[in-house]
Amino acid sequence: MLDVPPDAPVKPPSRWRRMVESDLWYAFRTSPVAIVAFAVSTLLILSAVFAPWVAPSNPFDPASLDLMNGFTPPMTPNDFTGATFPMGTDDQGRGVFSTILYGMRISLFVGFMAVAFAMVLGITLGLIAGWAGGVVDAVIMRVADIQLTFPSILVAMLIFGIAKGVIPVQNRDDMAIWVLIIAIGLSDWVQFARVVRGATMVESRKDYVSAARLAGRRGPSILFRHILPNVLSPVLVIATISLALAIIAEATLSFLGVGAPPTQPSLGTLIRIGQDYLFSGEWWILFFPAATLLMLALSVNLLGDWLRDALNPRLR
Repeated sequence: MLDVPPDAPVKPPSRWRRMVESDLWYAFRTSPVAIVAFAVSTLLILSAVFAPWVAPSNPFDPASLDLMNGFTPPMTPNDFTGATFPMGTDDQGRGVFSTILYGMRISLFVGFMAVAFAMVLGITLGLIAGWAGGVVDAVIMRVADIQLTFPSILVAMLIFGIAKGVIPVQNRDDMAIWVLIIAIGLSDWVQFARVVRGATMVESRKDYVSAARLAGRRGPSILFRHILPNVLSPVLVIATISLALAIIAEATLSFLGVGAPPTQPSLGTLIRIGQDYLFSGEWWILFFPAATLLMLALSVNLLGDWLRDALNPRLR
């Protein structure tokens, strides 16, 4: 056995070893709820991302549709074509399983983009309000307080309606998804701004900020290079929970007919279509998209709850 000199440099642990030995990984692997929620959400997200390869057919390609397959119950051969679909078909002969995979892509895209937009806007305004204080802080926070008095879904509907009134009629369907993202993002930025503002006010009084000022750092440099990395932990938790809320908000708007267009149906649009046939006996057209939305939102929400508890030092 080789003798190691006492003054030999100690090799720092690798990034993988630090991750395996971290408290966050220990909290994850000891939480059955987090493991199941992560597995379900990962499965659904990957199924949506790889929908062109997972789905049996493209349900929105008119060349692949056969109206004779319409209203086929799940796992039952069609009376005319003999085709069998695992989750049945809708009124146009589209496989419900394929429509769910493609519709989930729209719901996830809107959810992720809306949360990213709300996060960027909320973090920026929260940093400015917490750093500047005075009149700037008062104006930003009063706007946030006013917005909190209205339900977020009504704010999103108002923004969506104004945007659709401004956009020309021939471009509305093409811009509907982006208008939906902006509407949901503008209705959800307040939570990010309030949390970041409070954290910025605390961090701005610490010694490392004073040292940065003495070193000649300007305000924007201190905000984005020193304070921002120290306020991201609560923002990550809010973003995870907001993702589930954004997916539900998109589904609600689409269900009400003011969201995704029929040419790009999301889970909410599929649920709205299925409702028209619920009482005529075609229950599967509504049930499977609704169950998918429930599993997706619940799994992401449970992950957010676990992450909030895991990153809270008072609960360790």
